[in-house]
Amino acid sequence: MQGKATFLGHPLHQMLVVFPLGLLGASVAFDWLALGMDSAQFSLVAFYLIAGGLISGLLAAPFGLIDWLSIPKGSRAQRIGLIHAIGNLIVLLLFAASWVLREPAPVSPPWQAYALAWGGALGSLITAWLGGELVDRLGVGVSEGAYVDAPSSLSTRHVPARAATRTAQRP
Repeated sequence: MQGKATFLGHPLHQMLVVFPLGLLGASVAFDWLALGMDSAQFSLVAFYLIAGGLISGLLAAPFGLIDWLSIPKGSRAQRIGLIHAIGNLIVLLLFAASWVLREPAPVSPPWQAYALAWGGALGSLITAWLGGELVDRLGVGVSEGAYVDAPSSLSTRHVPARAATRTAQRP
């Protein structure tokens, strides 16, 4: 099922989610470095990574919603998409709370800020898996003509879904 919010033939949500996942995940890595090396600078980096992750998460969300609204009602994909979205909202709220707790003194966050961020990171692993289930297992956001030798999405050549299915079948 092709995503509705696309850019150059690819779903925007799938392109944008790498930023919050990477930035928020990196913030946790910098938390560990800050604690392990007793370095305030790593805590400051984590603070700014969380800010970037929150902003990019808010940018990715509307495109996910647009794609979710195009999923057939009552389908397994729609249910998983809803759980994925609610889970990501919780992840963003956990990281936002962590950021708020860090804001008065980003170089020396309280233990609660670490706990919230680490809980958010754990939640993001679950929601990322759900996103993978939507794309890889249920075909949400996958081009109708997708197969291993499909032409580039920038190509003017279009392959009908039926032809792609025949070509992609194993002998």
